[in-house]
Amino acid sequence: MNKYLTLALLTLATSAAAQSRPVIGLSLSTLNNPFFVELRDGAKKAATAGRADLVVLDAQDRADKQASDIEDLITRKVKVIIVNATDSDAIIPSILAANAANIPVITVDRSANGGKVAYHVASDNVAGGKLAGDYIKKLLGGRGNVVELQGIPGSSAARDRGAGFNAVLKTATGLKRVASQPADFNRAKGLSVMENILQSQPTIAAVFAHNDEMALGASQAVQASKRKILVVGFDATPDALAAVKAGTLAATVAQRPGDIGRLGVQRALEMVKTGKVPAKTVNVPVALSLITK
Repeated sequence: MNKYLTLALLTLATSAAAQSRPVIGLSLSTLNNPFFVELRDGAKKAATAGRADLVVLDAQDRADKQASDIEDLITRKVKVIIVNATDSDAIIPSILAANAANIPVITVDRSANGGKVAYHVASDNVAGGKLAGDYIKKLLGGRGNVVELQGIPGSSAARDRGAGFNAVLKTATGLKRVASQPADFNRAKGLSVMENILQSQPTIAAVFAHNDEMALGASQAVQASKRKILVVGFDATPDALAAVKAGTLAATVAQRPGDIGRLGVQRALEMVKTGKVPAKTVNVPVALSLITK
């Protein structure tokens, strides 16, 4: 066979193979957080293993940008859209648009409050908040003033983690929540919000932050104040694990973001392969645990 003809056939075969690779969209609330970087990396590994292409878009914690990003994924006609919602209500029109385009949707870590979702892959955030609350209750002997640093208002993670934590407080009349303020899952905001709370609250025994970034910021403020206050986070990011080991965080609730990303892509590829989309949302649980020193 003529070598030029052979080269042309190889090129055509390579092109056909590339075109046959399914394209999956992944819209993340932010990549300015180690948790979601790990989630993305788990998704990438699963896409590579499944011979699929993954388009990752960063909403930068902006609901309007996430809406634009998902509109772009719909225009690209990706096979499945995986969404980590910045806001569980604001994401509804985007999910409805994907539904109208017959593109299956999977939510990861944070749920959506409307639209048709095939799978929801996440840890039980309510149970995680309860784990943190139970640990604080145990360490304090059921008595003391506590502070709650909330995540982004409107996100399911903030709502559910707070619900689990506050359910524990209701069982211990000696535990009093003296402050509960949002710090948007952000370390710098966790620091500034905690600094303000320290100034207004002379007696604080413990802090529960809805994620590790806020917990690390709060811990920095506590250390600067020279006060002895327990700080518990959520996510078990590398920085938080190092802080637990060093004793500057009392504990963190461990999720497995890499597994969340991996399972999201695997469920997407199953739908692409079989053509079957669940009629009702199927919850895919990811185990969690409490990490202490």
